[in-house]
Amino acid sequence: MLVLPAELTHAQAPACVRMLADALRAEPGPLAVADASELSSFDSSALAVLLECRREALALGKGFAVQRLPARLRDLASLYGVAELLPAAP
Repeated sequence: MLVLPAELTHAQAPACVRMLADALRAEPGPLAVADASELSSFDSSALAVLLECRREALALGKGFAVQRLPARLRDLASLYGVAELLPAAP
């Protein structure tokens, strides 16, 4: 499971991408799941981080899903037209 931090803004995004990419490469199984339940303070950079994780997962031949995406971030993803790229985890 890839766990997003409580705060994910432009300032934290580069380090978060590196951390999640490392965790993703170590994650066994065909599906990478990002857990956004702790995410409470964020900007659109959180979407960029999730989309980068999705890209990395697909490059590794894995599926990608997100669990507990905050409603505000889901709304932002819809606004930007990328919500379908961040499916809810089963």
